[in-house]
Amino acid sequence: MKSLDTAQRLETSILSIIKGHDKTIRNILACMVSGGHVLVEDNPGTGKTTLAKTIAQSIKGTQFSRIQFTPDLLPSDILGVSILNQKTSEFNFHPGPIFTNILLADEINRASPRTQSALLESMAERQATIEGTCHRIDGMFFVIATQNAVEFRGTYPLPEAQMDRFTMQCSLGYISPEEESSILTSQNDGHPLDHHQPSVSFDEVQDIINAVADIRVSDELKDYIVALTGATRGIEDIQLSASPRASLALMKVSQALSLFEGKDFVTPETIQQLAPDIIAHRLVISPEAKFNGLTGRSIVEKIIEQTPAPI
Repeated sequence: MKSLDTAQRLETSILSIIKGHDKTIRNILACMVSGGHVLVEDNPGTGKTTLAKTIAQSIKGTQFSRIQFTPDLLPSDILGVSILNQKTSEFNFHPGPIFTNILLADEINRASPRTQSALLESMAERQATIEGTCHRIDGMFFVIATQNAVEFRGTYPLPEAQMDRFTMQCSLGYISPEEESSILTSQNDGHPLDHHQPSVSFDEVQDIINAVADIRVSDELKDYIVALTGATRGIEDIQLSASPRASLALMKVSQALSLFEGKDFVTPETIQQLAPDIIAHRLVISPEAKFNGLTGRSIVEKIIEQTPAPI
């Protein structure tokens, strides 16, 4: 299958730079080709920014933008602005960095809620309304947002509506001592990204995106997905449950991950593997339950255990 060969070449290219996170990288790539967005929350220095740059550099012909979120960042710094042309006495629109294929929103929680919300429309509808005019974002549009998991001073927690726009939340974590040693060796003479060459073309990635829709999801598995997300709506400790957007995201990313695994159909195991990353961050847990150590991920894992999977 041509799309499988392309997916494997892309994955191999990224794994040559990012060590020790094979499963997470495959999930993030599945999120990308399914049309979703990912929030990577982790400690400083674990490779979040490098991952985004590696994905962009591995795809020939792709456009990549990076926004460093700071407290003084304005929505116009993201979306763009109209500037008066004194020769023609007309306003010309200058698009902002959001008009790209892969967008790195670095330390997104450092910007004000007003600026964070500038991303909402673009992430959900692939468009931006600026000064009353709707501007389409054509082609692939993938947001990789990062945030520091340990530092909270000078940050603004992402609102629930923003969290729901992210298809997946994951972390990279620390790698094994052997893999860390190999990173030290690989950077003796500079960063490997300086010599990294694209492994696939932009058109080939579009072919993968088109092929995802052909991965079969049975009616029984669709009911299973709905049962998993629906189970979050009857738990007393949850103040905000998973929306239908979560069900749709779980189905689409499961299709994409199945493609990367060389299958032309989705299995219950694939859904169970992805469900914590796709559902947990959308849940708002009551303060009492948080104090008792309950997390969104632990709730989803328990739901998976208690919900019968189709055979």
